[in-house]
Amino acid sequence: MAEIRDMESMQRPARRPFRWHIIVFMLPAFLIYSAVMIIPLAGTLWLSLFNVVDNQRVFVGLGNFVTLFGDEKWSVDFWNALRNNVIFFIIHMLVQNPIGIALAALLSVPKLRFATFYRTAIFLPTLLSFVIVGFIWKLILSPIWGVTPYLLDLVHLKFIFGPWLGKPSSALIAVSLISVWQYVGIPMMLIYAALLNIPDEVLEAAEMDGITGWSQFWKIKLPLILPAIGIISILTFVGNFNAFDLIYTVQGALAGPDGSTDILGTLLYRTFFGFQLQLGDRSMGATIAAVMFLIILAGVSFYLFTIQRRMRHYQF
Repeated sequence: MAEIRDMESMQRPARRPFRWHIIVFMLPAFLIYSAVMIIPLAGTLWLSLFNVVDNQRVFVGLGNFVTLFGDEKWSVDFWNALRNNVIFFIIHMLVQNPIGIALAALLSVPKLRFATFYRTAIFLPTLLSFVIVGFIWKLILSPIWGVTPYLLDLVHLKFIFGPWLGKPSSALIAVSLISVWQYVGIPMMLIYAALLNIPDEVLEAAEMDGITGWSQFWKIKLPLILPAIGIISILTFVGNFNAFDLIYTVQGALAGPDGSTDILGTLLYRTFFGFQLQLGDRSMGATIAAVMFLIILAGVSFYLFTIQRRMRHYQF
């Protein structure tokens, strides 16, 4: 019997000791992340379930959300901000990311001269403060002292110039394109890194099969960088639905004219902190923040559990 027990103990795999040092190393990061992200997020979600009645905080459940979506006073501004936010995101997806992919493809050409200079110049606006970017573009597009009318006049296109930031029909597009100009370097660099990660053997095999030039990009390179494009898309989604700073700098807290550039971030700012004669409402501000969080969570979850699972990944 003793021999049998010894044989069983020899066959049983040895238990690995628990690695306490992992907890020790992760604890500082977890505490900082909790203090900066998790606790404020939980507090915001909890605050959205309360309201102030007769100077007393009262639990109202989902009452604030019903008010935000259905009350005439709140719903008009909310749905306008949400619609503008969707347009803001679509413009970035249709303009910024394709331009970033095209620039990365051009910069990855082996024989391109001054590629380093071009990369630096395109990525440089990303490092600038949004205050500087907003102020510069307000000067450039100003009908009074801006340089845009003069530049358009040089190519005989001055007739298309207008006060784009002052017209409700064009203000959102103008601000979106300013944002595209500032952040197009991010998708460019991510796609550029993905293109450089493609092994030379794959490209040489494609060239041996007669696939060169742009045909090689569409048939070989593009399928290989689809995971990177997916990451860029979800980063664009999260960044756009968290946007606030550039619109605040260019158009102010009222996101004019007539709320045409108002998005969820600027609506949250005015609602929570108040602006001019409008008093701040912490409960409704937290409700708008909770809606923004749920929208971002839904978009990220959709990408992770549907698109990313069906996307083919290649390992080299």
